[in-house]
Parts: sequence; C-alpha cells; structure tokens
Amino acid sequence: MPLDVKIPPMGESISTGILAKWHVKNGDTVKPEQPLFELETDKITSEGSAEAAGVITLKVDAGTEVRIGQVVATIENGAAGAAAAERQPATPAAAAPAPPAAAPAAAAAAVASPAVRRLAAETGVNPAEVAGTGKAGRVTKGDMLAAAAVPSPAPAPAAPTPAAPKAGERQTRRKLTPLRQKIAERLVTAQHSAALLTTFNEVDMSAVMALRAKHQEEFVKKYGFKLGFMSFFVKAVVHALKEVPAINTQVEGDTLVQNHYYDIGVAVSTEKGLMVPVIRGCDTLGMPAIERAITDAAGRAREGKVTLNDLEGGVFTITNGGTFGSLLSTPIINPPQSAILGMHAINDRPVAVAGQVVIRPMMYVALTYDHRLVDGREAVTFLVKVKQEIEDPARLLLGL
Repeated sequence: MPLDVKIPPMGESISTGILAKWHVKNGDTVKPEQPLFELETDKITSEGSAEAAGVITLKVDAGTEVRIGQVVATIENGAAGAAAAERQPATPAAAAPAPPAAAPAAAAAAVASPAVRRLAAETGVNPAEVAGTGKAGRVTKGDMLAAAAVPSPAPAPAAPTPAAPKAGERQTRRKLTPLRQKIAERLVTAQHSAALLTTFNEVDMSAVMALRAKHQEEFVKKYGFKLGFMSFFVKAVVHALKEVPAINTQVEGDTLVQNHYYDIGVAVSTEKGLMVPVIRGCDTLGMPAIERAITDAAGRAREGKVTLNDLEGGVFTITNGGTFGSLLSTPIINPPQSAILGMHAINDRPVAVAGQVVIRPMMYVALTYDHRLVDGREAVTFLVKVKQEIEDPARLLLGL
C-alpha cells in the first residue's frame, strides 16, 4: 500500500506554506530520510524527508500553496515500487516528418534546355514563372529573352520596424514567498505603529581589533572558530540594557512590559530573506559561548534549518550592515521590541585624540528606537554606554 507524504506540522501559528522546490522527480527511487521537498512559510523554511524507501509519485507541483497535513506525494515501497517504475509509460516516438513536396522551380529546371538554364543564371529570370510557347508548353530561349526585357517593378522598401524584445528579457515576474511577504508586513507595521527615531554615534574599534589580533590564533585553537565583532557588541548591549532598562521594554495594548531577561536577536541575511535568530541568556554567557551560539544560529538560518523557537522571544536586535559595506543606515525595529542597534563598516578616519589628529578604525553605530517608550536622553545614554564598552573591552570582562 502506498505511503502518503504529508506536509508536517510547523507550529500552532502556521497553517499553510508554499512547496517551493522538489528535490526529486516523479518516478525517482528514494531512500529513508532523503530530502524530498522544500517548504516556505511566513516564518521559516524547512525540508520534508522520506519516511521509507520506494518509488515516489508527486501529486503537487512546485510553487503550489499547500496546507499542513496535505498529501503531496506517495511512496510505493519495496518490489511494488520497482514494478510501478517499470510500468511508467514510455514517451511515444515523434512521427517522422513527411517528405517536402518538390518545388515547382526545381521541376521546371529539370526539363529546361541548356540555353534556358544559362539565361536563367545570367538574367535571374525563373523559368517556372515564364509562360512557355514551345512544344507541350516548354519555355524556349525566346521566351526567356522576352521575359528578361520586361523590367519587373521594384518592391517598395518596407518601413523599418524595431525588433520587439523577447519575452522575459526586460522583466521577470515571480510571486513573493511567504517569508518575504511576512518581512514586508512586519517592516510596514513597525513604521506605521511606532514613533521611530534614530540616534547616531561613532566607535573607535582599535582596542577590540588589537584584542582579537592578539588572541585570535589561541582562541581558534581552543574553540575551533574565530572570535568576531558581534559577540563584543552583544555583551556591550547587555550592559547597556541593564543601565538603561527603558530600552528593554515593549508595548502590549495599553500595557508597558518591562523585560528582565537578555535574549538578543542577531540579524542574518539569507537567500530567503532576513532572519533574526535569538541568542538566549546573553547575560549569563561568556564571549566564547556567545560567539559559538551566533555561529551556529547563522549557519542554521542560511541552511534553512531554523525553527520557530529560534526566532521568537528576543528583547533587542543587532544588525550588521557593515558586512556588505554600509557606512550609515537607519535600521527598523523588530516588533514588539522597542529598539535595534545597527553596526556599519569599519573605515580608517582622522579623529582627534589628546589634541592630536590620528588615523583610527572607526565605525558608525545607529540606534533606532520607539519614541513612545524611550526618550532621547535614554537612547543617547544607551548608545554612549555601548561605545564605552567597545572602546574599552576590559569593561566587558569586569562588568563595568
């Protein structure tokens, strides 16, 4: 009996999705746990796999909207599956094309005399288009000379028409994925429902860069991955949230909710869109643990293996446009959070230090916040605290 392949449950809030891609073809033999399809929802992208070996029959085309629990394929397992594959109808051979009819010009040329053929080559007159006066209507030399003496009217030059562009050359249309639709919806909602304001500062990255350069080799040898900049900013944000608790709030209807935990979201760019996996309990984690959690979460996001639990519950978000060369931007908050920190590219710039102009690696940072909950004084204080922690990373270790 065939085994049904169904869309698996994805969470209480997800009822439909788009079957974006099949990894197998109709009639393929599949193995247990082999990936079969890719499902896109408005929150995550996941894969469906085979529960048994056999020959698969697809019942839904790629790009179709499907429901949770819907049967999208069947697997005929064991010998029955192999027999089903053998019974697949062969593609009928295309009918042989009919031989082209002989051209009248070729037939006329075959019975024309040598003189007629010579005149045809010299004058360009087609014997098939000349009324013959010879025996049985054959074209004679005189007929060809008479036809050549009558000038044929030259055709009027056709007006030049621009070549129409081929279909698909100028535009490509495709439906928005559920994830991209949800991202768009959340961004528009954030702008329409919150009083967004952005404040800026710049950070001297010299101390952090020197610290990384000094200990990077030993860090990699011990932990198996590199120490990045993001873990420093996560720790700095935790310290700043403790000093300015107004940033760690959110609105629920007419209620202000004050959070007392520090689960920080880190924005990750993927082929499917921007995802924000959450690093839990950042106030209790050391730098290596935070760096490992960021590396693992980013890898799962790019592989399409994040779960709903990975994306829910953050109190603050950090996004790094500097990865792509952004010098300055105004990030949009991730509702229901009240603020987001934007990191940017590190560039050498002249700055004044102790009365002297020196060249330092500088980064602009931006804090976008909901002015309904956070005042300008609190936002600036928060950003200055982040700046202090990054410019003197020993403060992160000492809890200052």
